[in-house]
Amino acid sequence: MTLPLVKAQLLEGRKGLIVGIANDRSIAWGCARAFRAFGADLALTYLNDKAKKFVEPLATEVEASIFMPMDVSVPGQLEAVFEHISDSWGELDFLIHSIAFSPRETLAGRVTDAPRDGFLTTMEISCWSFMRMAHLAEPLMKNGGTLFTMTYYGSQRVVENYNIMGVAKAALESAVRYMAAELGPKGIRVHAISPGPLATRAASGIADFDDLLEKAKGKAPSRELVDIDDVGAATAFLAHDAARLITGQVLYVDGGYNVVD
Repeated sequence: MTLPLVKAQLLEGRKGLIVGIANDRSIAWGCARAFRAFGADLALTYLNDKAKKFVEPLATEVEASIFMPMDVSVPGQLEAVFEHISDSWGELDFLIHSIAFSPRETLAGRVTDAPRDGFLTTMEISCWSFMRMAHLAEPLMKNGGTLFTMTYYGSQRVVENYNIMGVAKAALESAVRYMAAELGPKGIRVHAISPGPLATRAASGIADFDDLLEKAKGKAPSRELVDIDDVGAATAFLAHDAARLITGQVLYVDGGYNVVD
């Protein structure tokens, strides 16, 4: 069931960058919809020219002020986005990092057998890119702000076929805690959002993912799968001043699945 988003100007005047929209099933798109419904101004990125045709109509729908390419593996693209935000807005209130990648052969194999290059690529895109974005966002968050990244339960428990991505997400969650401690005195909060299984483009790379969806639906206390709008609304709440003393957390938006053995 899709969560209805009622327009309310709870984040009016806030400006934020959302990275990771691939199509209208992306978690990042659920976040964009929610933040825009609450009055925020958005900057959106797309991976490459192939992805642009899917993302551009969505950027138009949420009236994105800034729309730029960003492939974090291409030198200079990430920095160019932040330079443009600095020139156009001069400030930033929130950032949503919703990207992860592992080469297919690395993701499909055992952690024990992970090749060095595959491991480094997985960590660079799935973890280090968030740290780099935080570094670039910090001087723009002059009045504080909130940094978000997306994680998954496989960081804490062994989930079949999640493999090396579980290792990367564990590192990502640790980075959240350390950055929350470092940036907290400046009023910058840092969180990881951990949705339950979602049928996104990224999830399609995980073997037997449909079985994981059925397991989650059957075991979660809610007996219901989360959707992208649920994730977006929860993320938007943490960007509000009402959540100003919450930081360094991994917020599970999964119908309670993470508490069940």
